[in-house]
Amino acid sequence: MASLVKQLFGPLYNRVANRYTAIVNKELSLYGLRYDDLYDPLKDEDVAEALRRLPPDVIAARNARLRRAADLSCKHDHLHGELLAKQTPDAAYLQETLEEVRKERRERAQLGVQPPYTRIYL
Repeated sequence: MASLVKQLFGPLYNRVANRYTAIVNKELSLYGLRYDDLYDPLKDEDVAEALRRLPPDVIAARNARLRRAADLSCKHDHLHGELLAKQTPDAAYLQETLEEVRKERRERAQLGVQPPYTRIYL
């Protein structure tokens, strides 16, 4: 039954997913952002730990993109021309590190050990 549903709706799902990805990438390009810039380290401990593990130049570039996007948004403007053409919103820089952190968290959970970077909210 499940394979029948996949067979019938798989192509439709793929077309919709590809269209959605194109729309998101276009919107991110307008502000000079990458998809990985949208992860919030205050909401997800794994993201915060993954960001801590990245090199300083990658973090500086991320912060510059976020500041530029906030500035453009406040001005009700977006990138134009040559700068817009240079944007690569689908270039991932956080995914490998984030997956590694999540894998470590799963391993620690299986062993019954708390991760060293758990936040405690008072």
